[in-house]
Amino acid sequence: MEPAPGAAENSKLRHVEKDVLIPLIMRDRAKELCSDKVQAFTKCCQETGVLMVVKCRQENTALKDCLVGYYSDPSFYEECKAEYLKQREEYRATGIKKKRQKFTQNM
Repeated sequence: MEPAPGAAENSKLRHVEKDVLIPLIMRDRAKELCSDKVQAFTKCCQETGVLMVVKCRQENTALKDCLVGYYSDPSFYEECKAEYLKQREEYRATGIKKKRQKFTQNM
């Protein structure tokens, strides 16, 4: 079975897609997946005020560890890349740009 015409062209990524657009999806999804740590760090900062640099180290470290774990995971990158390619394919087919989805949980 031969690949569809233009299939190779459809899977190629431009520099801006690899280095900007896919990482944006990764960042948004990682924030969603680490939302408990984001909330803990935000709460600590709000409660502490000026001394947050000193008093919120533990929460900051937990948040960074969670986010970096996703950012450095090749399978997570591939998952976000597939999501981006799907969005790009839909845009090319319809001409309608999908707004960037914010991944947030209802509190």
